[in-house]
Amino acid sequence: MNTTILKSLLIMYENKRNKKIDEAENRKKELYENNPKFSEIDDQLSRLSISASKNLINSNNFEYLDNLRKEIEKLKKEKKELLLSITNDENYLLPVYDCKLCNDTGYITDNYNTKMCNCLKQQLFNIEYNKSNTFSIENHKFENFLSTFYSENVDKEKYNSDISPRDNIEIIKKISLNFIENFDNPDEKNLLFTGNTGLGKTFISGCIANELLKKGKNVLYQTAPVMLDTVINYRFGKADSSIYNSLLDVDLLIIDDLGTECMNSMKFSELFNIINTRLLNQNNKITKTIISTNLNIQNLFKNYDERIVSRLIGNYNICRFFGDDIRLMKKMRK
Repeated sequence: MNTTILKSLLIMYENKRNKKIDEAENRKKELYENNPKFSEIDDQLSRLSISASKNLINSNNFEYLDNLRKEIEKLKKEKKELLLSITNDENYLLPVYDCKLCNDTGYITDNYNTKMCNCLKQQLFNIEYNKSNTFSIENHKFENFLSTFYSENVDKEKYNSDISPRDNIEIIKKISLNFIENFDNPDEKNLLFTGNTGLGKTFISGCIANELLKKGKNVLYQTAPVMLDTVINYRFGKADSSIYNSLLDVDLLIIDDLGTECMNSMKFSELFNIINTRLLNQNNKITKTIISTNLNIQNLFKNYDERIVSRLIGNYNICRFFGDDIRLMKKMRK
């Protein structure tokens, strides 16, 4: 992990958090100026709380303390009802943090154990590893998915399928949505996307990533050549262990362009180890993988040893993309 990047991110988080707090204070100031009743209730609550504290220390008059408590609860209820009547939002006066888990601190404390929040982990992944322009997922959303770019004509000779490219991509979309919905189910299979370039493999991967990010999952994207070169560098002491550990335990690993790497026996071994380790769901953690490749199943058997391909066939839903190059069609329509 690059400590310089982490420090920069933590400064960014602190600034972001302070901004959210300032925005909440400004909302409160404006609301109170326009509705003096809020200040009156707060003043009463403050006096009653002080009185309750003093009597709790100096008196055993539990009946009086109980009456104070009831009065405090009554005022809180009145304040809440007043707030809802004006804003229709009982959390209107609270800061609206981007991350509800860590409140934009970057860390979560649970049972006296502090750990890095997934949102901060994802920021580190995006900066250090998810650098490829092909994985800019801002527009990779299912609502931007248009099956109309795929032909509705059945051409068995051309596509080697009894269904049309459009029907096929709709099936793949359903499989992808099911993958998202059942991500935490250990029986849900991983995804293997095969097919020529320009058919939407990377786009669908990005759509899945976007939806899982919303669910608080971490996503690490790597092209196969970069991933394997990075692992080899780690093995030879030219890179730290953070990327290697992340490849093994990140929630979702997307391996793009499998089959474009220059393979050797060491890379075969490392690829098998990554695929196999992630299938084992170590430490009772669900880890899923999406692999995309231009190779068909027959060529996968030619390029990789049986151990790797058997893991893919046995533990991945294989989605074959076919049709005409979508990128070219989009350019032609412009």
